[in-house]
Parts: sequence; structure tokens; C-alpha cells
Amino acid sequence: MNWKEYIVSDQRILLGKTTIKDTRISVELLLELFSSGWSKEQILASYPTINVEAIDAIITELANL
Repeated sequence: MNWKEYIVSDQRILLGKTTIKDTRISVELLLELFSSGWSKEQILASYPTINVEAIDAIITELANL
């Protein structure tokens, strides 16, 4: 999986924070939700513009750090 297909940074969106492509939802927010105990299913239900592949891309990239 190529995370660059799902995670982007654009100075015009949230001052350049990394976001899920084609959304204004930051990776930082998703990491905070995970650290607060949210499941992948809860995030997908609450943020329908995010797809499971984008969440998997974040998790995969973090695992590779």
C-alpha cells in the first residue's frame, strides 16, 4: 500500500498539516481519536468521507516508523 495515495499535505488546507486526501480531516485528529480508544469502525461511522484504505495507510506508515 502506498500511503502517498491517501495522505497529503497542502499549505492551502489546514496550514499544511497532513490530511486524508480530498478531505479536511487531519492525520493528527485521527491519531488523537485512536489514542482516545476509538476503533476504526467508530471513525469510519463518524467520518464518512474517510475510507478504510486511508486509515490502513496511516496505520501501516506508523508501523514503519
